[in-house]
Amino acid sequence: MSDIKKMYRTVMDDNFPEDMTITFGGETLTYKKRSWKLPEADGTLVEKGLRYGENPGQEAAVYELVGGNLTLGGCTFIEPGAGLVSAITEEQMLQAGKHPGKTNLTDVDNGLNILKYLMDKPAAVILKHNNPCGAAQDDSLAEAYRRADRADRIAAFGGALIVNRPMDKATAEAVSENYLEVVAAPDYEEGALEILKTRANLRIIRIEKIDELAKYRRKRFIEFKSLIDGGLIVQQSPLNAVTSTSDFLPAEAEFEGKKYTVDRQPTQAELENLLFGWCVEQGITSNSVIYVKDNCTVGIGTGEQDRVGVAEIAVFKAYTKYADILCYDAYGMPMKDFELLAMRGERDQAAVEELRAKTLEARGGLIGSAMISDAFFPFRDGIDVGLREGVTAVCQPGGSMRDHEVIEAVNEAKATMVFTGQRCFKH
Repeated sequence: MSDIKKMYRTVMDDNFPEDMTITFGGETLTYKKRSWKLPEADGTLVEKGLRYGENPGQEAAVYELVGGNLTLGGCTFIEPGAGLVSAITEEQMLQAGKHPGKTNLTDVDNGLNILKYLMDKPAAVILKHNNPCGAAQDDSLAEAYRRADRADRIAAFGGALIVNRPMDKATAEAVSENYLEVVAAPDYEEGALEILKTRANLRIIRIEKIDELAKYRRKRFIEFKSLIDGGLIVQQSPLNAVTSTSDFLPAEAEFEGKKYTVDRQPTQAELENLLFGWCVEQGITSNSVIYVKDNCTVGIGTGEQDRVGVAEIAVFKAYTKYADILCYDAYGMPMKDFELLAMRGERDQAAVEELRAKTLEARGGLIGSAMISDAFFPFRDGIDVGLREGVTAVCQPGGSMRDHEVIEAVNEAKATMVFTGQRCFKH
């Protein structure tokens, strides 16, 4: 067993070059490999880049754009000097914990990708395996973190927390009660760092440019996808067309000469939930459907092949997480552990049934929530999943041949819906 554990602690050698040059036609981009001189567990300073890639045994490297300015088709891409994750230095690693791996940095990067649309209020995003497991906005950073954590307390274990305001002591105290791999913030207020450092292996990172994240909303970068034959697929990064509630489009369709529209327009609170959810969707693996309420995720369904299935998975997760937090608040333990103890006769089975009944009554917290889909609903069965649970507002791209059926479903449920006019697939 000790040998198996050792593979997670090993810093891989990497044989990638110190720099990389990419030429697009007559334009050249220059990249520099990033490395850090950080202490290992025995105190020895080791200068390396990434600890390993997605898995131990995979060499990996991160490169920062340091030269060149790519313009294609009238689009100017990210220029040198805009570095965020790829530009992190030893000085910004306020507590290194240990050399970061690929997933640590991609989690931070995707957190920034979401937060760049949520800069108007304090916000927290907790990510695991490059997907958010909880995201929230609130009037204070401490409350935003608390709600993001409670949205999926189980999945947040060992995750990466990214916040858009300086970390204060109240937030740091809440964070220190949980196990996280990474915390990233634009800065740390007096006393916060000392609290966080009580977690010896926590990677604590200061990224000053988080304050400037809104500037990145309209900046494109080049995405590379390597194929197993050595080939590449190259594409522009997407741009989110909906960054305010006024950007939503009316949900309307025409079928066989008849015009279909929603009977009820969204309230301001519903619009704000829909906008929050659509911004979070920018960082979720497709196919995805999520539910949000009061600017906080309730259930997140990711990476499924069909839209009905992912809507159902998000409902299942909402019920599971709601029951878990009820149990944790009442008995200080996860629902799964409580159920197991009840099966052994060490806890009252009636208490388990009471928790289940409360969860069912609240529909897993879905009553009055908003449902957000990264692509249109090809049939009404997908949207019916959410409507049955008490969803009152829906956001989706629109453009299906059966949009009229989806509008009818919304009207039957006395809910409302808006279109975005674009989808946000992420693979």
